[in-house]
Amino acid sequence: MTWLVIIVIFFIFLTPMDSFADSMMVITKGNALRERCRFYSPIKSTLNYGDILDINSTEGDWYKAKFKGVSGCIHKSALEAKSVSSFEGISRQGQGVSQQEVALAGKGFNPEVEKAFRAKNPNLKYNIVDAIERYNVDEKRVFEFIRMGGLTQP
Repeated sequence: MTWLVIIVIFFIFLTPMDSFADSMMVITKGNALRERCRFYSPIKSTLNYGDILDINSTEGDWYKAKFKGVSGCIHKSALEAKSVSSFEGISRQGQGVSQQEVALAGKGFNPEVEKAFRAKNPNLKYNIVDAIERYNVDEKRVFEFIRMGGLTQP
């Protein structure tokens, strides 16, 4: 009987950890699965709102994750810990629901909430926010800025 217990324990520890992975959803507009658990580490895969990652472990404020067969690191601030249901098949006025809509709904944000907020705050300059959201700095330019400025990563 002792040998049976030893064999069972042995197989439990040999089971790949992927089978115990949690799934988490990307909650940022755009993000990256990085080679190492550091900001500005090379990007291995680009991630979008609503992408679901398999989380394997943690390293400080970073998750070691897998997405579509690619393993890397992503900062915890880019992910939502709660489980996410698939909304495939649900339609709204004959239209499907996009991954972006699922991610925004998970944050409690939707077109109706935006409309109500705009109605209560008509003097805010939404065009400036829209312009900032569209602004994008190429990662190569960021690396060059870091190099030229003699900056180091934390």
